[in-house]
Amino acid sequence: MSSILTTKRTLLVRIVGLAAALCAAASLVAGPGVALAETGTPVPDANHKLGMFGDPAAAARYWHQQQGSDCGELAVADVIGQITGRPPSEEQIDAVAERIPNKAKSGPIWKPDGLTRIRDLPVLLWHYWITADNVSTNLSELERDLADQRKVIALVNAETIWNRPGRRSVANHFVVVTGIDTRTAAVHLNDSGVETGRDEQVPLSAFEAAWAPNHNSAVVTR
Repeated sequence: MSSILTTKRTLLVRIVGLAAALCAAASLVAGPGVALAETGTPVPDANHKLGMFGDPAAAARYWHQQQGSDCGELAVADVIGQITGRPPSEEQIDAVAERIPNKAKSGPIWKPDGLTRIRDLPVLLWHYWITADNVSTNLSELERDLADQRKVIALVNAETIWNRPGRRSVANHFVVVTGIDTRTAAVHLNDSGVETGRDEQVPLSAFEAAWAPNHNSAVVTR
């Protein structure tokens, strides 16, 4: 009986030793800070969170399609709606932007035949007692901003976002960034420029390409 028990203990020690060796080999292959999923593919470490940043579903109700050349003003109206629950109409926000001088003191923030500058959007938001900054930023910062319930307006290239022919090297359109989903590598937008702009979802790579022409410029509420 004792010899049988001794044999079993020897086998158990060998099995445990083999398992430890396999685990050590796996850690060498994976490298520090990386775990192995059940499929054997590497997954991010605990310092990188996967999930949704922001709340696109809640923000979607404040989307409106633009009827004029006023995507910046409608982006501001969208943000006002998200924060206060009372978004101004397109006519109302345009009328306000037409009365407020731009930062360059060269005319109003908006006029029907003109272009709205990103530096003037915080001025327009402040008319509604919302403070915001015009910044050059990155996706990681946007994730943190959205997680902290800040609202984000990005200046992008429309042709890239819509995957249409045209000049893709200029920033020519404002969109509200409502969410970043790192699980699906998608950015959620409220985009006033197209009929399908309510909770529009674009690949992360397409958003980055569209956002690059003006140095990742954005307006972020405080």
